[in-house]
Amino acid sequence: MQRPASALISSIGHHSRHRILRQQRAPPCDVFINHRGVDTKRNVAGLLYHHLRSIGLRPFLDSKNMKAGDRLFDHIDAAIRECKVGIAVFSPMYCDSYFCPHELSLMTQLGKRIIPVFCDVKPSELRVKDDGSRPSEEIMRFRAALEEAKNTVGLTFDTLRGDWPDFFAQATDVVIENLIELEEEEESKRQNNTGTGLKLNYN
Repeated sequence: MQRPASALISSIGHHSRHRILRQQRAPPCDVFINHRGVDTKRNVAGLLYHHLRSIGLRPFLDSKNMKAGDRLFDHIDAAIRECKVGIAVFSPMYCDSYFCPHELSLMTQLGKRIIPVFCDVKPSELRVKDDGSRPSEEIMRFRAALEEAKNTVGLTFDTLRGDWPDFFAQATDVVIENLIELEEEEESKRQNNTGTGLKLNYN
């Protein structure tokens, strides 16, 4: 049985909770939503964006965080570099886009936590296509990132028959759990670095 988001947040220490909430208020984002707009912008991705914002997180969704005149790669790549967790919303037309696998491969390259959401599509149905317009190295990088995501435990959702409130609750809990784990890892590293910097005085 999964714990609600409020219980997950209250389960961590005061200092860790303070850092997470402080980071959530810092631009540009802490959760990057990777998605195919034509499939999911008006349903799963868009609604998930609003749901995460409603609990105090700072998700990035291109249609919500960008305005006319913004340079796509500059803003999207910067958001990916700054985020803590990525949500990859896979959908039937996901691989038809250049941007989707590009964003996914960048998150993978940077070692970001990626939460796969298979929306109206099975992992086996996702394939990066090579139409000859992209360098082979790029296609290989896209395919490697996709395979890694397909082999990561994620969520599945059927937009026609699925339980929307339950899906948002599950997705939110998974995001918060990952943020907590990352914060605990960072805290452990900080403590280790502090410990190695101590000097003993025997005088």
